[in-house]
Amino acid sequence: MSNDTEVDMKDVELNEVEQEKQPMTEGEAGNNYAISPVSEKNGIVNVKIPEEESKFTGLSKEELMRVAGTPGWVKVRWALLILFWLGWLGMLAGAIAIIIQAPRCKPLPEMNWWNYGPLYQIGDVNSFTKSSDLKGVADKLQTIDELKMKGLIIGPIHVSSADDPEELKLTEISKEAGDLTQFQELIKAAHKRGISVVLDLTPNYKGKEPWFADAVSTVVKLEPALVHWLKEGVDGFLFYDVEKVSTAAPPTWKDVEDLIHEHNETESVGKSKKVLIGVTEKSSPDEIIAVLNKTGVDLLLTGALRSQSTLDVAHTVDRLYSTYNQTRLAWNIGGRISGHLASLVGLAKVKLSQLLLHTLPGTPVFNYGDEIGLEDEEKDKNPTMVWDDSENVTKRTDEFATYRKFFKTMSEKRSKERSLQHGEYIPLFNSTSAMAYVRSWDQNERYLIALNWHSTEAVTLQLKHAEIPEYATVVFSTSDDKDVDKVLNLAQLEVKPEQGIMLKFPYNP
Repeated sequence: MSNDTEVDMKDVELNEVEQEKQPMTEGEAGNNYAISPVSEKNGIVNVKIPEEESKFTGLSKEELMRVAGTPGWVKVRWALLILFWLGWLGMLAGAIAIIIQAPRCKPLPEMNWWNYGPLYQIGDVNSFTKSSDLKGVADKLQTIDELKMKGLIIGPIHVSSADDPEELKLTEISKEAGDLTQFQELIKAAHKRGISVVLDLTPNYKGKEPWFADAVSTVVKLEPALVHWLKEGVDGFLFYDVEKVSTAAPPTWKDVEDLIHEHNETESVGKSKKVLIGVTEKSSPDEIIAVLNKTGVDLLLTGALRSQSTLDVAHTVDRLYSTYNQTRLAWNIGGRISGHLASLVGLAKVKLSQLLLHTLPGTPVFNYGDEIGLEDEEKDKNPTMVWDDSENVTKRTDEFATYRKFFKTMSEKRSKERSLQHGEYIPLFNSTSAMAYVRSWDQNERYLIALNWHSTEAVTLQLKHAEIPEYATVVFSTSDDKDVDKVLNLAQLEVKPEQGIMLKFPYNP
């Protein structure tokens, strides 16, 4: 009996197990579950639970309106609204306070195209390029543009015979220089690069004096010539010994001056303005001021920086800067008649002079080749220009490249910095052989320039001024590139013989 009972119980258990292994039908599973076929492997049963069919849909509009109208929510809304407007008004007040307290930018001075960078003088076209004509000048415009030149002073290129006024033809280009088509192409190519073209129209440039003996008759011929070249797109004119014709025949020269200035009044201010440049050998500040007043020229090139005394140079700069707006100031050392920079100051002081010209308040003017330290040949103020691809490359090629690199770097710096373009000029130190000054503009970075012309002795400058800090960082050094980025004490600033240093320091409100 017991055995039969045990057998029956085992059968029941087996049947129950077999039933559990069978999949449930839809009816058996009910509405809540769907059972997938059973996998008997490892005794695992996979059960798939369907997603909830009922989802929360939120409160209805009527329910929301009932809740929103309760006193508690009304108070919360008003509190949030008040906080929002208080925050907004606070931010507005803060912005206004920042604007009021922040230092205002100084308005930029009105400037002309000739105030934004150096001018490059090519007196003898034949000596400048291989082709010895105006086309050759046009071919070198990219190189000139790399030096950040804003204008070219070309010529004279008109037909003239030494001391013979009868042969003067101010509206015709001499065969030695090229032809009108080449000149037109030069102007067109220069303007595309943002370079203006100024024509040296000094009549008797081949003679002993820049003007013929009968200066009055010559000046009378100028007016139609100016009109002719203005129509060709020339951006200005230059005349040597301008004070001689202005005093010899004031009414006639006044017509020339009025012609240029009236043309500017009819044109829009900016690139289209025409410049009238004069050249004089006068060097004292009183003489320079007198010539500027008599001639009415926009820029006057002088012999002021050729003085052997640094005190004289510093005094002239101070006097002219305090008398005129710096947009009328121009600085040069060499020129078509006076010669090249390297021959006038010596090779050791070429970089020193380049630094001076680029950083004085006003327009620097360079003779062709000044950027590479080109020297005059014996009794020839128009030596052949040396190019990297020239046949006349000498052992000085590396030296030429060094001068040009420094010149290019200085010119690029001047073109970018407002303090150097039109910043205030603050003299700090003057002696017989050294000078130092600061160029600053509004909230821009300041630049301190220290120059020592002495050939053998160093100078220690004790620079103390309300405008300068205790220390400044070296930007350029004419003697050693290793000095760049050094921080120097301005209270004991040592400048080596024949060295120039430019340092920078930030604006400190």
